[in-house]
Amino acid sequence: MNVEIRRLRPDDDALVMPVAEGVFDEPIRPDRLAAYLASPGHFMIVAIIDEIVVGQCAAVIHRHPDKASELYIDEVGVAPPFQRQGIARKMLDAMFERAASMAARRRGSGPSRTTGRRGRFMKR
Repeated sequence: MNVEIRRLRPDDDALVMPVAEGVFDEPIRPDRLAAYLASPGHFMIVAIIDEIVVGQCAAVIHRHPDKASELYIDEVGVAPPFQRQGIARKMLDAMFERAASMAARRRGSGPSRTTGRRGRFMKR
């Protein structure tokens, strides 16, 4: 099974890709997806198998007035037939890599506690 892990960008036409049942809570609405992807600090990573989206991970940069920003994982969903195969872990790894690269490029303005959070999150 070849899983492609891909970050969606505002110009991605993600709706032409079929989405497996159970990946999202509700059907995807194009206007909501476009608004989400266009919002600064909002990220979505999908897992694709045979041109079908079988998983999604959504996250935002949570900014604080009194401490460093951090990555907040909002949702992770994998279609039931594809669960327990490491797909969620691959999406989370890609999301954490994205946050770490942002922090490295903009020292002090990106999520600074990503690595520590990942370690605690992944053990749960």
